[in-house]
Amino acid sequence: MKKSDIFKIGLVELRANKLRTFLTMLGIVFGVGAVIAMLSIGEGARQETLEQIELLGTNNIIIKSKKAVQQGGNSNASFSPGLNIKDASSIMELNPHVESVIPQRDLKMRVNYKSMIIETKIVGTSKDYPFVYNSTISDGEFFDKFHEEQFANVCVIGPGIKEEMFRFEDPVGKEIKIADQWFKIIGITASKNVTSAGIEKIGVRDFNRDIYIPFSTMSYKFEKIEGEDNTFFGGGMVFIMGSDENANVVDRSSVDQLSVKIKEGKSIEEAAFLLNKILERRHYGVEDYEVIIPEELLEQKQRTQKIFNIVMGAIAGISLLVGGIGIMNIMLANILERTKEIGIRRAMGATKSVVLSQFMFESITISVVGGVLGIIIGFILTSVITTYAEWRTIITPFSVMLAFFVSVIVGLIFGIYPAKKAAEKDPIEALRYE
Repeated sequence: MKKSDIFKIGLVELRANKLRTFLTMLGIVFGVGAVIAMLSIGEGARQETLEQIELLGTNNIIIKSKKAVQQGGNSNASFSPGLNIKDASSIMELNPHVESVIPQRDLKMRVNYKSMIIETKIVGTSKDYPFVYNSTISDGEFFDKFHEEQFANVCVIGPGIKEEMFRFEDPVGKEIKIADQWFKIIGITASKNVTSAGIEKIGVRDFNRDIYIPFSTMSYKFEKIEGEDNTFFGGGMVFIMGSDENANVVDRSSVDQLSVKIKEGKSIEEAAFLLNKILERRHYGVEDYEVIIPEELLEQKQRTQKIFNIVMGAIAGISLLVGGIGIMNIMLANILERTKEIGIRRAMGATKSVVLSQFMFESITISVVGGVLGIIIGFILTSVITTYAEWRTIITPFSVMLAFFVSVIVGLIFGIYPAKKAAEKDPIEALRYE
């Protein structure tokens, strides 16, 4: 018997029992769809995490100021100057792996434009900020060395500020009032995709609502008043938002954060090791700073995401397993019904391999067609998840190929036993079966 004849007979048998064939396929269909949907959720979360951490700069090291934990017998705590601008100079001078270091000082202040008043974060930083954070300017320009040396009242606003305060105007060249001082807007940063998950889980701030001014301008024209429990801000004159007996004006050279950009091709681990040694010596062993390496944070998140993907894929894979068991069950029932047919074919000269091939073809056809329908269901499920759950999903060619390949393998594995059982039936006994 020709192979084409075997395939034709198999298709005729599947068409003759359309409802049974369709119900047998359902396990494979939903199994493949579930695998694709689950993997798309995992890939979407992975890509989102990657993008959020890239906002911090995967080639950067972040040093944040923190309050030193007082330990008994630690007399060095009072000698530590805290994180300041001189730390940046020492890091640049002593660490050969470093390409650039920028200071950052944050103040949450009121901003006025005409009748509009908002409260947002003012960031005092240096001219190298766009270089370190891979930021682009969509309109105008970023402040330069001249502005820093002149303590200029210039600022660069984020697109969120533009949208909120200048919806129908071009902000460049306009003046806004920060606390009690007027600042000229010289540029607008390009929008960055900052998500709520990035803000909550990774610590990325909303760059789109920041206003950037020269660090020199902030340190000399605005005061930062810090208490035990709260931090208060002022500009020109001091605005106290509370009262604290221990409140004190923070030193002008102090910073909230240093962002260190490592040279391309240099080891971040080595750079971080040297950086820690420099800071440890400058701060007399007092841990009033925290070193954050976005690359390590990314690796940690990716490990967590990988475990999540494996768990979700395994759960979805159970559906394929159930689908495979369904194929085996239906095929065994099908063989039982067609016992006499098998006997007649064997009596007419059909070999065991012919019978085996026919039933294997039927099993694989069910899994292949089910896999194709499952891919369509997977795309639909992913679309529904994105629309209604508002989760980011990404379908990759790998996830589609994996789900389809597994569905075919399931059909092959779970079809072997029924097909083998059919091929090994005794022709005489099969002909006698009623």
